[in-house]
Amino acid sequence: MTQQEYRHKFDLEERTAIFSTKILDFCRTITINYLSENQIKQLIKSATSIGANYMEANGSDSKRDFRSKISICKKEAKETTYWLRILINLFPNKKDELKILWTEAQELLLIFSAIIKNS
Repeated sequence: MTQQEYRHKFDLEERTAIFSTKILDFCRTITINYLSENQIKQLIKSATSIGANYMEANGSDSKRDFRSKISICKKEAKETTYWLRILINLFPNKKDELKILWTEAQELLLIFSAIIKNS
């Protein structure tokens, strides 16, 4: 792991932005059809919402507001893991890429769970 990759792994604002970008890049590779259209839209919404809500949490005015936004991050990360799981079924040829994205979403979920527990 390079120094920049190491720093990004622990900079949650950067990490969530990178994750959103990777989701968008992946979705560009998918052929949208009747079965996948809604799932891809839902994935994009939930995955990009993680970072947006984390940015809001960092700008919060109170501990209560911070916890609320972090809770949303956690929920969006959980939803993202769901959509990635569904897409594995729809696109078995993309399974390896989707598993990598799923792992990152799961790690983000665990991070936000720890933040909530410790705040």
